[in-house]
Amino acid sequence: MEAIVSNMNQANMLEKKWLSTALNARSQGSGTETIVFAHGYGTDQSIWDKITPSFAENYKVVLFDWPFSGAVKDPNLYDPLKYSTLEAFADELVTLMDQMDLKAVSFVGHSMSGMIGCLASIKRPQLFKRLILLCSSPRYINTEDYEGGFTSSDIERLLKDMESNYDNWVSAFSLIAVDPDDEPSVNKFRECLRKMRAEVPASLAKTVFYSDYRDILEKVETPCTIIQTSSDIVVPHSAAVYMESKIKGKVTLEVVDAKGHFPQLTACLQLVDVLKGVLG
Repeated sequence: MEAIVSNMNQANMLEKKWLSTALNARSQGSGTETIVFAHGYGTDQSIWDKITPSFAENYKVVLFDWPFSGAVKDPNLYDPLKYSTLEAFADELVTLMDQMDLKAVSFVGHSMSGMIGCLASIKRPQLFKRLILLCSSPRYINTEDYEGGFTSSDIERLLKDMESNYDNWVSAFSLIAVDPDDEPSVNKFRECLRKMRAEVPASLAKTVFYSDYRDILEKVETPCTIIQTSSDIVVPHSAAVYMESKIKGKVTLEVVDAKGHFPQLTACLQLVDVLKGVLG
């Protein structure tokens, strides 16, 4: 019996180690406090390249790629059925943090990763010291009493465009999601989008844009900082204000004076200043 239990434990350890490797998880820096950076839809951990050098001297910085990322080598890692909700990503985040022996981290979640961090903090609050929700939203579609930024027909049109001619959609969407005056950043986002495998973009977009996690906000007790740009076509300011009013734990809202959904690309110096203020 002891041998069976031992084998099961070894198998679990190998599975967790496999996940860390599969998601290209890595750490840099040697500080006593840890920051975990989680990227959003269509990108990979390289989206943080302008940000992490400012923190590696004083913190342990952890980066990884979600299974949908084009940087992940295993084509079977992303299962559309499994990842039809953000809960699956939250479970994966918890498993990854356990495997890397991470506790009481500052979690910086961009876009969809903000809600993933919220879900994970409800499941395992001891893993998180604070949540930093960067351009995140609990719901993207408008209702009578909530402004998410899109109508249902907007999302239907977006998905239709994506499925009919993905390359054209990438070219158009990158110009509205990223500050169009910052050509290198627009090209960076396009490059990441085009790296995703063909079966991923539309199914993941449905998971993200049809999600509604407004009801979990009152369960989030981890201290939160919401960081929003002054002009974001993907997440309107109203969504950030809504989160600020609904999150149960201590919460603050910071606005970065920048265009677009990617301040880590287009306003990195301002974002670093805000993050340093939050981290103390």
